[in-house]
Amino acid sequence: MADEPLVLGIETSCDETGVGVVRGSTLLADAIASSVDEHARFGGVVPEVASRAHLEAMVPTIERALKEAGVGAKDLDGIAVTAGPGLAGALLVGVSAAKAYAYALGKPLYGVNHLASHICVDQLEHGALPEPTMALLVSGGHSSLLLSTDITSDVRPMGATIDDAAGEAFDKIARVLNLGFPGGPVIDRYAKEGDPSAIAFPRGLTGPRDPAYDFSFSGLKTAVARWIEAKRAAGEDVPVRDVAASFQEAVVDVLTRKAVRACKDEGVDHLMIGGGVAANSRLRVLAQERCEAAGIRLRVPRPKLCTDNGAMVAALGAEMVARGRAASSWDLSADSSLPVTDPHVPGHEHVHEVSKDNLYS
Repeated sequence: MADEPLVLGIETSCDETGVGVVRGSTLLADAIASSVDEHARFGGVVPEVASRAHLEAMVPTIERALKEAGVGAKDLDGIAVTAGPGLAGALLVGVSAAKAYAYALGKPLYGVNHLASHICVDQLEHGALPEPTMALLVSGGHSSLLLSTDITSDVRPMGATIDDAAGEAFDKIARVLNLGFPGGPVIDRYAKEGDPSAIAFPRGLTGPRDPAYDFSFSGLKTAVARWIEAKRAAGEDVPVRDVAASFQEAVVDVLTRKAVRACKDEGVDHLMIGGGVAANSRLRVLAQERCEAAGIRLRVPRPKLCTDNGAMVAALGAEMVARGRAASSWDLSADSSLPVTDPHVPGHEHVHEVSKDNLYS
């Protein structure tokens, strides 16, 4: 246990200031400061508000994570940080903080990919990732199918959303139904009391000539909004629970259908689901049913590890250290469109020559 790398991870890609501490594949601390309440009155995340919230929360959240883990900053073997993708300003806060701590402590710095981190976090729950692993990542900003043969160096995109991500669609439909923000949890809650077969909403990109692994939820979102508008225009009550259940079923049907198909086509017998939408109860149930029928083992982290958090960044950072991957250089910058094919942003051989033994006290 003591020989495993001890890594602190910083996540600031959106509205969560997450700091995690991991030793090997063991989670020691997962501290989060959320600014979601500040964005709720706007009906969505405001980048400038998120960036300022990260600035205020960064140091207290790092201190809380270290205290929770029962370790000192000087004991760390490395510091990992989300370098992208995400909101540019928010990412810059995290990268700047990580650089400062790494320099002051004389520790290696690892800029890692947000999406690869979402895959790697499952190691904290279910042990080492099989190689290869198919990953379905669904969140407010991403709906992606990824094939990982080495989480630190080889992640291949199989498919992605061509318009709205699944989480974004949940937020927009919740807004149309006047259910508030964020939409995912509230839609899930109302859907449990509704009939998922009440309304036949469309399944995007599921035709024989459509891309096998890509997603599209814009048409579904429009169809649901128009259905609701028609009911209101006719002076009829909108069956909110049935709408929520039918909409949710349309989303998770497409997600799971394509994920299982990708596993079969690639001969992969493990499917990992991550990202904020992975906390959706219906997605978990339907994915389990379809994976069992196809002979595929399903891995889904507990809900708290599905949403953005520092633990996932620390997990990938620890894997980078354990596998001897190159640290990032001091000119590491935030990349809002960092491709998933870059699980981490390496540096040069002289990267830490300017580091001091320990400037941190």
